[in-house]
Amino acid sequence: MRLSTKTRYGVRAIFDIAYHSQNQPGVAAQAKDIARREEIPLRYLEQIFQELKRAGLVESKRGPRGGYYLKRDPAEITLGDVVRGLQGPIEELFMVEEEGVDSQAVSSRQLTATLWRELAGHITRWFDSVSIADLIERGEKLGLPRAGVGQPMYFI
Repeated sequence: MRLSTKTRYGVRAIFDIAYHSQNQPGVAAQAKDIARREEIPLRYLEQIFQELKRAGLVESKRGPRGGYYLKRDPAEITLGDVVRGLQGPIEELFMVEEEGVDSQAVSSRQLTATLWRELAGHITRWFDSVSIADLIERGEKLGLPRAGVGQPMYFI
């Protein structure tokens, strides 16, 4: 199983919006700020956001205070939602060999195919059990700084 770079960046981007906007309801996160914080190329991030919009996970707002925001509460968005939105069904990440339905005899191919399907089921359930709110909680426990919090202000 391999998660694409796009999917890994997408999870980080969704987390970034949730984490850094949590204390600022109604404020959209600008893509340039997310790209800088997460070290994701801006053009690539904008492509990812288009797919996340199609998946119904984020929405955008235009204008000077525009940017991206989550369409649902972070507790309602799972890692599974993000993976499916960017990479398709999680089960398809496992290359299951054909079972050889023509044959009546059980083969090692059939045996291992059932193992991979079982593993895919476990991983799918795990992805669906971890929400973005869980990631926020982990970030807080690790002491991950929030944007604009604890940063020195400079006046000219």
